[in-house]
Amino acid sequence: MTTVTLSYGKNGALKKCQANGHAHFSKKGNDIVCAAVTVLIRTAMQVLSHNENVLMIADASTRGNLSFKVEAKSEDSVTETQLICIGDFLRTGILALTKEFPENVILTED
Repeated sequence: MTTVTLSYGKNGALKKCQANGHAHFSKKGNDIVCAAVTVLIRTAMQVLSHNENVLMIADASTRGNLSFKVEAKSEDSVTETQLICIGDFLRTGILALTKEFPENVILTED
């Protein structure tokens, strides 16, 4: 089972995303559920990496674990809006996976 945890700050701005474990839908390297989770998270990271006002610390050092923490370097309504939207993007995508593959993915939020 893959567990994705999303953490939010004030106004719902994304602060942290962490995915742990393997979905076990199929063999490692051929698992569409793991691939879907990875694509969602890596796309969010890629988008945020283009914002110079976002400090991101990412960890993909071990297979089956992918996480990042983000914070705005300064108060900026554009960055805050982007962090809210990226959180919504991840929540929506992961929730869709939990509905389609409930035995393979779980979402927790704090």
